[in-house]
Amino acid sequence: MTRLKKLSLPISGLLLLLFIHCDLRAQKYDVAAFYWPAYHYEPRIEFLFPEKKGEWEIIHKSKPKEAGHLQPKVPVWGYQDEADPREMNKKITAAVAHGVNTFIFDWYWYEGKPFLESCLNDGFLKANKGRMKFYIMWANHDATSYWDTRNPRKDSVIWKGGVNRAEFDKVTDRIIARYFKDPSYYKIDGKPVFCIYELQTLIDGLGGAEQTRLALDDFRRKVKAVGFPGLHLQGILWSALPANINGVPGDKIQTQDKVLSFFGFNSITNYCWAHLQNPEGDYEKWADASTDMWTGFTRDFSIPYFPNLTIGWDANPRYPFKAGYITNPAPDKFEKYLRKAKSFVDRHPEQPRLVTINAWNEWSEGSYLEPDTTHKMKYLEAVKRVFGSRK
Repeated sequence: MTRLKKLSLPISGLLLLLFIHCDLRAQKYDVAAFYWPAYHYEPRIEFLFPEKKGEWEIIHKSKPKEAGHLQPKVPVWGYQDEADPREMNKKITAAVAHGVNTFIFDWYWYEGKPFLESCLNDGFLKANKGRMKFYIMWANHDATSYWDTRNPRKDSVIWKGGVNRAEFDKVTDRIIARYFKDPSYYKIDGKPVFCIYELQTLIDGLGGAEQTRLALDDFRRKVKAVGFPGLHLQGILWSALPANINGVPGDKIQTQDKVLSFFGFNSITNYCWAHLQNPEGDYEKWADASTDMWTGFTRDFSIPYFPNLTIGWDANPRYPFKAGYITNPAPDKFEKYLRKAKSFVDRHPEQPRLVTINAWNEWSEGSYLEPDTTHKMKYLEAVKRVFGSRK
């Protein structure tokens, strides 16, 4: 009792903190689902989504492109506003109840300002109350008219994703102040995890490899200055991860692993299987080909590789034409690869037990854990059967 009296928090507050501490650490595996924060009103893209509902506007209007094509996808919860903490509460509650204990938020910065941030700030952070972890993937690609169903071209740029050093410092200062300091921010060995989507875009914007290494070193120093033991830098493994760096003294950096080492990255994962294998045809063939690559990733990289799972792929809601898509996805098939990921993690006890999933809500790309009217909660129930144990 004497010790409790010396603390400024009442006993009820201490119990709440204890609950949060236990809740965030009780699960044996960390299952992190990428979160695409495009289902709320964003003033900067009202010209794309005039109904002020974000990308929901193309989901419910989607049409089948051929016989047997399962469109539109229909969410059980309706076309909810994710920036509303009451709606976000449904997502958090369902996620943690089924073993998804982390969201990886796609995070954007264009023309000196954050973009699509209201989902995280107004929705998740106000609703979470310590129930699940989160971390940031800086989706630093160009914003293109790929988001515009009237002109889905990746070579038509709305905003550039690259940043100069002054903008980089603004980004990292914001990330540290707003997110790293949140008790629920995901950490490895006490270090906040920060993921970068396109390393080559970062290098190009900052003016080269040496400038990029200096910028990342300064980022690490700033993280340490606010009390963390360091920064855990995570890369996305795909074609935007360069395999060599030109102009470095000695010019011996000729593999993706050496590139990551040069910049001080600590781990890698994938964003989705569509980056690894052409997203067309049968789900299990696509999944087998993608997950069979994990062994090579572990062999070829000197930093931990965290296995990625992808639920499906059908980006046709974004196109006026028929695009290739994955056929025959199903929860029971997905569970097979969940178990493969668990086995992979168990065979690598020297690294954190982290698995990433595409995605919580990529409705426009046909890869989501959120319940729809076809499968209800079955994808989430599969995650719970494999990863939901608290032992």
